[in-house]
Amino acid sequence: AKFQSAEQRADVATIAGSVPDSGLLDYVALWYFRAAAYLSPKAVCAFVSTNSICQGEQAGVLWEPLFKTGLSIHFGHRTFVWESEARGKAHVHVVIVGFAKFESSRKRIYDYSTGKDNAQVFNVTRINGYLTNGVIVAIKNRSKPLCDVPQIGIGNKPIDDGNYLFTDDEKADFIDSTPASRPLFRRWLGSHEFINGYHRWCLWLGDTAASELRTMPEVMKRVNAVRQFRLASKSMPTQKLAQTPTRFHVENMPKRPFLLIPKVSSERRPYIPIGFMKPATLVSDLVFVVPNATLFHFGVLTSAIHMAWVRQVCGRLKSDFRYSNKLVYNNYPWPEDATDARKQAVETAAQGVLDARAAFPTQTLADLYDPLAMPKELRDAHRALDRDVDRCYRPQPFDSDRQRVEYLFGLYEKLTTLFAPAKPKRRRGAMSGGGRETSARHRGPKDRNTNP
Repeated sequence: AKFQSAEQRADVATIAGSVPDSGLLDYVALWYFRAAAYLSPKAVCAFVSTNSICQGEQAGVLWEPLFKTGLSIHFGHRTFVWESEARGKAHVHVVIVGFAKFESSRKRIYDYSTGKDNAQVFNVTRINGYLTNGVIVAIKNRSKPLCDVPQIGIGNKPIDDGNYLFTDDEKADFIDSTPASRPLFRRWLGSHEFINGYHRWCLWLGDTAASELRTMPEVMKRVNAVRQFRLASKSMPTQKLAQTPTRFHVENMPKRPFLLIPKVSSERRPYIPIGFMKPATLVSDLVFVVPNATLFHFGVLTSAIHMAWVRQVCGRLKSDFRYSNKLVYNNYPWPEDATDARKQAVETAAQGVLDARAAFPTQTLADLYDPLAMPKELRDAHRALDRDVDRCYRPQPFDSDRQRVEYLFGLYEKLTTLFAPAKPKRRRGAMSGGGRETSARHRGPKDRNTNP
């Protein structure tokens, strides 16, 4: 969607312009709308598509209006790699979706989680837009968490043209020239630095008095460079920020330890590496911050069931996970009725994961979570945590991530229905828009269709 030409955007507007948030649709989605418009009552259609149509924000935007037209998915091949025979060996992650405008008693899902040449076939009763056997749901951005958990936010966004950010060597040289600046440096982490163990530093001046800054000419040069950079921007809000050049555009600096979640992480890893940070560390807007998070929250977010949700719901950057606060975290159905004993078991297992990491102090999180090199101690700790988190949802074990996702979709439907705002009751005899005749006229074919 972000890389469409003007002509392609015009096509989207023509075919799907009436669909809410149609600007999020990839161009391939238009074929589905065209097929829905032209399908005869007995015809079945199938497309090979990039798997983005069944993930992230786009899945909710695309499939909700299609289901309202009476469309029903008859079969779906979940994500597998389409390998090109060209010299470059391009690999594309695709799905195959078969659909029609009539129901079928024989619906099938093909799952390739055990390998592209080893499809598992499941006979199911219904298939949603995420190609799972479950309720017909459309996961859309939510401003606050669905459940009673800490709110999540982005890290700091300097808009400084790099003037306040330093490598180890750059920091050392700057301190040599301006020794008084040493206490102004704070550790700086984005997704890349956190996962790969790189050191970067931020010159944080927002809490420093102007009289102190003026005693450090090299610091003032940086401040003036930031001011000039913001003034040169075409964005009016950025130009306004030039009035306070020592402050960031977004400032999120918890006073107590917080949980850090990288925005982007390799899809090869069995878990997104997350961890607790101390307030002295500043984090960039390439990570998410969860203040007031406990070991229980850490345990659930780094478990197999949450990762199953991530793989199904989050968007992708190429094939990497692109974690989202509004789509992934805020919509996640946390365990409803977990007992204190169950929660305590999760906290104990979560600490076990942290202890297993600490046993390898020279290895980065990228090393520890490499699927081919993950230490046995860490893998075993995660398996114990997975088991305890699963038990918070139900006593019976899950056999697969597919089962986990189907269970979560059912819980999501229950929670969204439970907390949906009540519709105002209509007074007896009340008429709107011209009375009963108008109401009947508005009840057209589109309104008679229901989700399959």
